[in-house]
Amino acid sequence: MATQQSQDAMAKQRIIPHMNADHQDSVVRYLEHLLNVPSFVARNARIEDMALDGITIRSSGKRYLVPLEPPMDSWRDARERLVRMDKDAIQALGRSDITVKEYRRPRGFLAVLFVACAVTFAAFCRKSNFLPGSYLYKVLLKYFPGFASFCAKIQPIFFYTMVALHAGEAITMANTRLRKHSVPVACRLWWVWVLSTFIEGVGAFQRFDAIVKAKTAEKEIKKH
Repeated sequence: MATQQSQDAMAKQRIIPHMNADHQDSVVRYLEHLLNVPSFVARNARIEDMALDGITIRSSGKRYLVPLEPPMDSWRDARERLVRMDKDAIQALGRSDITVKEYRRPRGFLAVLFVACAVTFAAFCRKSNFLPGSYLYKVLLKYFPGFASFCAKIQPIFFYTMVALHAGEAITMANTRLRKHSVPVACRLWWVWVLSTFIEGVGAFQRFDAIVKAKTAEKEIKKH
């Protein structure tokens, strides 16, 4: 009995750290799929303990018990069971088997686009930026008074239209990319991608899709 208990403890000591370190996205999906825990609550899920009939997971200060039905016959079944559970969760949640865990900053032309959009937001956030006396007017716009007057006139419509369009793009990023590729809602990575998309728009989609494409190709190579 002591030997069996020792073997069980060793098995858990291997499985739990491995799942938390390398497959935390799977642990999050267990909560989302099997217990209907919202992504925002499940985003920092970690396995605390395991038994043949269930997994104890802690996330956002709460403890959850994910039942294993039917219970495993032995710890040798753990890998196959956990993989199958994740595949079921991916299918049920409408997710991809590619998880994005990084942010790729803009480079080259996309960096120029990012800066241009950020500067435009900063300039058009206030009408006074285009009027005499403002820093922008003193430094640049005093040489182009007609253009400054035009920008002042269109500022409210232009700014709020830009906000609406870029907000729509940020929402699209969250719903069609971040959710699909298991980036938990409101985690740091989620916010970085959403805010980046809000500022620059299409450039963020291009970089995100490039990450997914590279990970997909890498996964196909490993299969062969």
